[in-house]
Amino acid sequence: MSGEDSEVRPVAVAEGSSNGSSGSPSPGDTLPWNLGKTQRSRRSGGGSVGNGSVLDPAERAVIRIADERDRVQKKTFTKWVNKHLIKHWRAEAQRHISDLYEDLRDGHNLISLLEVLSGDSLPRERDVIRSVRLPREKGRMRFHKLQNVQIALDYLRHRQVKLVNIRNDDIADGNPKLTLGLIWTIILHFQISDIQVSGQSEDMTAKEKLLLWSQRMVEGYQGLRCDNFTTSWRDGRLFNAIIHRHKPMLIDMNKVYRQTNLENLDQAFSVAERDLGVTRLLDPEDVDVPQPDEKSIITYVSSLYDAMPRVPGAQDGVRANELQLRWQEYRELVLLLLQWIRHHTAAFEERKFPSSFEEIEILWCQFLKFKETELPAKEADKNRSKVIYQSLEGAVQAGQLKIPPGYHPLDVEKEWGKLHVAILEREKQLRSEFERLECLQRIVSKLQMEAGLCEEQLNQADALLQSDIRLLASGKVAQRAGEVERDLDKADGMIRLLFNDVQTLKDGRHPQGEQMYRRVYRLHERLVAIRTEYNLRLKAGVGAPVTQVTLQSTQRRPELEDSTLRYLQDLLAWVEENQRRIDSAEWGVDLPSVEAQLGSHRGMHQSIEEFRAKIERARNDESQLSPATRGAYRDCLGRLDLQYAKLLNSSKARLRSLESLHGFVAAATKELMWLNEKEEEEVGFDWSDRNTNMAAKKESYS
Repeated sequence: MSGEDSEVRPVAVAEGSSNGSSGSPSPGDTLPWNLGKTQRSRRSGGGSVGNGSVLDPAERAVIRIADERDRVQKKTFTKWVNKHLIKHWRAEAQRHISDLYEDLRDGHNLISLLEVLSGDSLPRERDVIRSVRLPREKGRMRFHKLQNVQIALDYLRHRQVKLVNIRNDDIADGNPKLTLGLIWTIILHFQISDIQVSGQSEDMTAKEKLLLWSQRMVEGYQGLRCDNFTTSWRDGRLFNAIIHRHKPMLIDMNKVYRQTNLENLDQAFSVAERDLGVTRLLDPEDVDVPQPDEKSIITYVSSLYDAMPRVPGAQDGVRANELQLRWQEYRELVLLLLQWIRHHTAAFEERKFPSSFEEIEILWCQFLKFKETELPAKEADKNRSKVIYQSLEGAVQAGQLKIPPGYHPLDVEKEWGKLHVAILEREKQLRSEFERLECLQRIVSKLQMEAGLCEEQLNQADALLQSDIRLLASGKVAQRAGEVERDLDKADGMIRLLFNDVQTLKDGRHPQGEQMYRRVYRLHERLVAIRTEYNLRLKAGVGAPVTQVTLQSTQRRPELEDSTLRYLQDLLAWVEENQRRIDSAEWGVDLPSVEAQLGSHRGMHQSIEEFRAKIERARNDESQLSPATRGAYRDCLGRLDLQYAKLLNSSKARLRSLESLHGFVAAATKELMWLNEKEEEEVGFDWSDRNTNMAAKKESYS
């Protein structure tokens, strides 16, 4: 920075002036250490009533303004000095100052600051010309302090830095005005003097170059003008616009136009410090004043220049506003796309399918429609996001845009790959489940048809049986006994096959398995009833003449005993089959499945209890058997009693357990629903300090 820069040059200090100024003093010249002896005497001495007040209101206003200006400068310059001191390569020189006036008095911090800014190790005063690097003075006496300050001042003069009326004793004595002037001179030389802007004129000062750079950075932003380094910056919009021009994704300019001055200033300083590494030299409350301090603003803006010296050209890629619009379009598109991908990936990873064929068929059709329509549309969105990113890639590489983690096209492709894997696995599982339930559905259709045929077979056998019984009752010989026997045997074979198919349905957990079992079981019960009536009425010749009954009893007793024994064996088989069902039955995994198991077992338990009457009937049939057959029949009947008692106890125990389990699962489900409601409430709650309900929330948790 040339010494001719009258706008940013430190103000010269007139020393020892004993005469008063005829005009209004410049800001800061009325401070005690800048006044002559006569003026200091007037300020410190008491005035008589006749003389009036020592300082008039205008002078006091000037003092207040100067004091405020110096306060802001001191704070800004202190932060600027600390920003550089922390960079010193020697640990013992990495200091932190808290009072600019006091902590520069011994010269050590001043020398360290210049070493960081210049990259040199400063020599002693007598060695400046010889350029021999020697250590600084380490004593604590005033002489050593003066010597260290003089080393720093001589080094600045050696660097062609013009110092105006600044002596070593001014700094060693902690003179505020001259200390601020010295730091400002250092800022001008080391930070501002090297500013270069395309299109600058040769006679421009460093301040004018920085102003031109600022104007170029905010060019094109609606309603923004940069005319100076004071009032133009008060609302904070210029700071935000400069950052936005450099990296549009960091600042939302629509929000900037709606915010207050303090909000804009705080946002700009915070973003610049966090994302650009620009030290927060200013505080919002020091800028949002009628007349912000010019030197403090220049110091901070020059720090922004250091972080982003290049001004984007008019044709350099997408303009800032257009760039922001393209970025917002890309971000919203990718955000929606990622949400859609993750939602469907999680949905397709679900392995719980509906149990009915109708529902799985609907699900399969929906999946095919998804693959044919929705998936290609989203793939088109993915490709469109790639095209938009290609238009932003130049800005990303130039550092104007920073893509957040997870928003890069490669991240989208990674999530898309996960979705593709989930789709393939879903299709495989869904197809397998669809084919399984389709096979079971064919079995259901077959069962319904064959059960109808079996029922017709039993109806036919029953009709023939009743016809023969009427013949016997009228004293005639039965005509259709052989046909009845064949029909019953045929129905018995059909029922056995039906039970096999029913077991397949139950093993496959088909929702109609239990219903079909009850239907086949009723057919089996009817078969047993018809066969029993056939054995007792037709084979025994009930209703025939005495001579015929005797003859038939003699001829058909072996057939009657075989039929009675077979009936008993059928009863035993039924008990054993239901015992196996209870032993292998499931309990359910949730409330609906537990309720289904409980309802199914209640019906089964009722059938088991009603089965006792059939055992009693079989017990009564024992008297009709010959002594030779009665022993085997009694053994079989005893085994039936034991198996039935075991079955009844198992059924009662399972019924109690299912009722207990149902009560527990119902209560647990209710608690889970309550927890889910509370979780959604907590997740959706605004936990920021802006929420007026935070106090009540904290109190409820305390």
